[in-house]
Amino acid sequence: MLNVQLARKYAQAIFEIAREEDKLVEYGRELAEVCTGIESVPAASAFLSNPQVETKARKELIGKLFEGELSPHVYHFLLLLVDKRRFGLLPAIEAEYGRLSNEARGILIADVTTAAPADDGQQEAIRAKLAQLTGKQVQLRLHEDEDLIGGVVVKIGDRRIDGSVAGRLETLKKELLANK
Repeated sequence: MLNVQLARKYAQAIFEIAREEDKLVEYGRELAEVCTGIESVPAASAFLSNPQVETKARKELIGKLFEGELSPHVYHFLLLLVDKRRFGLLPAIEAEYGRLSNEARGILIADVTTAAPADDGQQEAIRAKLAQLTGKQVQLRLHEDEDLIGGVVVKIGDRRIDGSVAGRLETLKKELLANK
């Protein structure tokens, strides 16, 4: 719980800087690239998160990897995380930053699960319908689950819309058992 709270505070800090500079998208992209890059090399991730490794050595690695590649504020933010021994929180910070950024820009992320891959037309139809329902711009995160049989399940935040065949069959089963 403490780590989640810390990640939120750090994410809020870099978010405020990005908002002041009108660079919400750029900072988000840079944070995501850093996370992806470091997670793709487990040894680098372990090295940067290891409290037994000297701060100077970890900062040197950050410098070699990212100096000149990132905006100055994001680069110095990474160095701050190293100084405060919070670099291991970077994935959680990046996720929270993304949430804050999307909220500020009026974007909702919808997790859409289908039984088979949704083609471009289906994706656009789902996106348009969700935008109409929510009044906001919607980005889709696509998932597949053959157990749905057909249809779609959409999750936006804590709301879940089940339009799947499996969901309808489960509802029908409950209704039939309730009428016994």
